[in-house]
Amino acid sequence: MSTIAAEYERTDMGTIQIAPEVIEVIAGLATIEVKGVAGMSGGFAGGIVELLGRKNLSKGVKVEVGQREAAVDVSIIMEYGNRIPEVASEIQRNVKRSIEMMTGLHVVEVNVHIHDVHFKPQEKPEEEDPTYRVK
Repeated sequence: MSTIAAEYERTDMGTIQIAPEVIEVIAGLATIEVKGVAGMSGGFAGGIVELLGRKNLSKGVKVEVGQREAAVDVSIIMEYGNRIPEVASEIQRNVKRSIEMMTGLHVVEVNVHIHDVHFKPQEKPEEEDPTYRVK
């Protein structure tokens, strides 16, 4: 498989080609829909993280596309407190389902790479007003 989609389908009117970037966007959207995903990671090399920011919908996604098949790698940041195997399995199911439904390509694998854990900022208790005391 290559990262450039070859002729995908020939019809009476011509050919249909799906750019790998389209599949990356579909996979990225399907990934951030899953509960427990804090955001996408550009990987250790990229180092830049987007927490559920939908600016770059293909960030943290790598695809290999053939004529009828696709393989996907997603790099994510988990929300603290979620079970990693459950979230990763749900990502795999959601990405596979989304790509196959929208493109007709067969997804042979979805690899999930967890690069970090995101902790929600703790709420600070309101500071007491020193002039007001309960007796």
